[in-house]
Amino acid sequence: MRKYYTRPCNFYYGNFAKSLIKKKKAFPLAGNQKIAFNQIEIFKRKKKGICDSKIYDVNKIKYLQKEIRSIVVLDLKKIISKRKNICNLKFDTPKIMGILNVTPDSFSDGGLFFNDAKAYAQANSMIKDGASIIDVGGESTRPGSKIVKDDDEWKRVKNTIFKFKKKFPKIPLSLDTRKSSVMKRGIESGVNIINDVSGLNFDFKSFKVINSKKIPFVLHHMQGTPDTMQKNPTYEDVLLDIFDFFEKKINFCLRNKYKREFIMLDPGIGFGKNLDHNLRIMSKISLFHSLGCIILIGTSKKRFIEHIVTKFDTENRIGGTLASVLYGLSQGVQLFRVHNVKEINQGILVFNKILNTN
Repeated sequence: MRKYYTRPCNFYYGNFAKSLIKKKKAFPLAGNQKIAFNQIEIFKRKKKGICDSKIYDVNKIKYLQKEIRSIVVLDLKKIISKRKNICNLKFDTPKIMGILNVTPDSFSDGGLFFNDAKAYAQANSMIKDGASIIDVGGESTRPGSKIVKDDDEWKRVKNTIFKFKKKFPKIPLSLDTRKSSVMKRGIESGVNIINDVSGLNFDFKSFKVINSKKIPFVLHHMQGTPDTMQKNPTYEDVLLDIFDFFEKKINFCLRNKYKREFIMLDPGIGFGKNLDHNLRIMSKISLFHSLGCIILIGTSKKRFIEHIVTKFDTENRIGGTLASVLYGLSQGVQLFRVHNVKEINQGILVFNKILNTN
């Protein structure tokens, strides 16, 4: 467990960001010349459950204590480094992962796409609406959901996978599963990315399957299991605890000759977190850039939106989803997992255009 953590902050965008970087007054975020930062927030873990932080200008780093400076310098190398392409996708502009739940009981769209033809039609529609990746899943992981048998889960998704890869061979297809046997069959059928909400903790054979083919995967954080995760989740500090979880898993992958560039980080909004946890993660999401990986967030339709807006809640929660997506975009998040692709894509395009106009 670390004592010090580095978060890039105070961001600039577009041509002004480029000029600051050129003048060496700021650093590029994840190698993106259109997002620059000139401050860092350094978190310090103290006794259990307590941490404090302080913000520094980047030109003051050389004056930090040696112990802190050595950590910050290593973190900055990861923060600044350009992210590699995944499945021929460049992440210098935000990308959308469209959610396709082929289940009868997912929290927002259970049953809507349980039919093979409807599932394929929805995938086709999301691609037309601007999704760069489709994420198909055959097991609900909503709060309180139960485990689905491996064979049943595979039967739900296999025809959609076959048809999708035949029609869209160049569009990356992600498989949302916790089970190594489903992963293996998916990869053999053309799946390009694995999205494991358990963070490789549900099935310890999962990493071996992923690593054998060097398949990119989403390293997702979840406290507990879907059946128990919302029963009084507790952390010492949710932000730093998740960071520690990610760092430990990444180091495990590196020791087993799996490349950092293939890992996407999802802090798991709503997966074993209460409202305060979710808000702290979102407000400080740029901390995870210091792990040197692409960051993904999935806030689409999540219940934390209802907890904030109360009587103004709506069925699709598009407004709350879009607000969280745009904040993430401003913090350099590269990938957004959503249900309503067209509306979110519209918001991203407009917001990004404004952000990069100087």
